[in-house]
Amino acid sequence: MTDDFLRLDGVDPHRLRAPAILAAHPDARELIGRNPWTAAITLAIVGGQTAVAILIGRWFPGAWWAALIAAACIGAFANHALYVVVHDATHSVIFRSAWANRLVLVLADLPNIMPGSMAFRGYHLLHHSNRSQYYGDPDIPNVWEARLVRNIWWRKALWLMVFPWLQVARIVRVPRIALFDAWALINYATCAAYAVAIWMLAGWTGVIYLFASFWFATGPHPLGARWISEHYVLNPGHDTSSYYGPLNRIALNIGYHNEHHDFPRIPWNRLPRLRAMAPEFYDPLPAHESWSKLFFNFIFDSRYWLYSRVVRPDHATAPAE
Repeated sequence: MTDDFLRLDGVDPHRLRAPAILAAHPDARELIGRNPWTAAITLAIVGGQTAVAILIGRWFPGAWWAALIAAACIGAFANHALYVVVHDATHSVIFRSAWANRLVLVLADLPNIMPGSMAFRGYHLLHHSNRSQYYGDPDIPNVWEARLVRNIWWRKALWLMVFPWLQVARIVRVPRIALFDAWALINYATCAAYAVAIWMLAGWTGVIYLFASFWFATGPHPLGARWISEHYVLNPGHDTSSYYGPLNRIALNIGYHNEHHDFPRIPWNRLPRLRAMAPEFYDPLPAHESWSKLFFNFIFDSRYWLYSRVVRPDHATAPAE
């Protein structure tokens, strides 16, 4: 174990596997497309989260502990599913219209309280185009993060607790995107207006419930291990891992991450069909069966730390000092 990422040369394996799958299984191309029903799921989840926030605020006024319990048991799963909606809208696999997909991005972000769907869109597309490149992929932790956290269990636990905000700290390292264009400003304004509306209807308890739902969905919760399962690896020959456990049913199949990186234009509901269609490609790849187990493994297993990432030669260059 060295104080550095798993540095590999060669081509991104997703760029090789996708054409090989299409050559062996031409029918896989038919899975590429859109799923407009994702917009209906979005409306249902946003409506449900709004209702729960109002009920928690009215039934338990001032009870922050009730908000945290409800967020950990209910809200985290709802907000996590909304992140998957944001993910699919980013790849334009909900509607054909770019305008309609951006509208879904704005809608799905409302219960998160912390506006970020438009920024996510830009940086996630960088993650795909510059995957595993330190100066191009914002999903790779900063070197200073890894040096600060080291391989110390309680520091890894703290890192998971502040994970959403540490992602923001990476934007200075990668190519810039527009953080204040028209759609970004709409994103910020609608989230602010939604938060004010929840506060007026449910008080601070309702707002705390939604904020905690966002926090648990991205950090100190078994769902937070989803962010670890995707690209933190023990096998240096692989950049990406999938998760095939039962939580995919309520996480809109986001665990099928190798499949997604091979074919980003396949919507979430068809990814299991891709794996079933090409088992000879996916069955040999490393995969996780439990996010809960991985959550604790990441913290307590010394083989996992922030340097457990494959980094390949950069096409981008370091930003000017």
